[in-house]
Amino acid sequence: MMIDLTWPAARSLLFQLDPETAHELTLRMLGRAPTTWAALSRPLFPCPPRPVDVAGLRFRGPVGLAAGLDKDGVAIPFWPALGFGFVEVGTVTAHPQAGNERPRLHRLVRDRAIINRMGFNNRGSAELANTLRALKESGSWPDVPVGANIGKSKITPLDKATADYVTSAKRLQGLADWFTVNVSSPNTPGLRSLQGRDTLAELLPAVLDAAVDTPVFLKLAPDLGVEALEEAADLAIEVGIHGLIATNTTIGRAGLSQATDLQGGLSGRPLWPLARRRIQTLVERVAGRVPVIGVGGIETASQVNDLLDLGCAAVQLYTAFIYEGPGLPSRLHRELA
Repeated sequence: MMIDLTWPAARSLLFQLDPETAHELTLRMLGRAPTTWAALSRPLFPCPPRPVDVAGLRFRGPVGLAAGLDKDGVAIPFWPALGFGFVEVGTVTAHPQAGNERPRLHRLVRDRAIINRMGFNNRGSAELANTLRALKESGSWPDVPVGANIGKSKITPLDKATADYVTSAKRLQGLADWFTVNVSSPNTPGLRSLQGRDTLAELLPAVLDAAVDTPVFLKLAPDLGVEALEEAADLAIEVGIHGLIATNTTIGRAGLSQATDLQGGLSGRPLWPLARRRIQTLVERVAGRVPVIGVGGIETASQVNDLLDLGCAAVQLYTAFIYEGPGLPSRLHRELA
């Protein structure tokens, strides 16, 4: 398609900007009139429906947008117009926060990767609730499910983390179509310690109660060992979680073409081998008891098919979308069809 041919030129212009500046400018533009941009974009990105059912939700297709790209949900109506079958916004926290100091977002163009240490910069879950409510009341809610990824505020002590997650879940209950409990980002101090069995045994039931009848997923890190990953999955199923998302970014640097001292989570092409192994571990462990959504370095229809054949219910994209451009989700769905 023409958009696939023109994207390299557009990308070269955007890549002349600082990564976070380019991100902010794009979201600011889309956020001013997301329904208008959706109407203009939909004819350019034809996407045959391929519905999949995940935890009682009807995704329009198995390829969705991962959390992190649209943290505050400012462009929610736009993303389905590109062909995404479902959309996850966030991560949002109970308290608004600025995140870590800049620079905190880095492109590794040669490796088609990104390293970020954003630190959950967002306007807070109360503001996201207002945004979602306004979309529903204005009739602008998209025709695909929209989930909210929730995390712990940096100022909240680890021993108060459960209350922090519960606050966000209560604010967003009845607005988001599902919740993803994010305990796997490497960029909030101590957050990954919440993946332990004892802490999950306290956290997950409390979020499930606050979510009422909204499905709750758990997102896990690729850096967990196999035993810890399986233990977290077993506990999640035991307490009634509705699905698992694997994986988040990695603190490892395997697969990079050159060494780097940049701090933060690595995503994109180099993450794929590790993510693929961890996803397989989870799929085999849960054995169909709950759905698994695969994410991490996915950029081709072959990889999507690989994960679907493995047993994943759906997949999510982020970094490949930055490099491949807006035509990627519709192209993947067309190739899958």
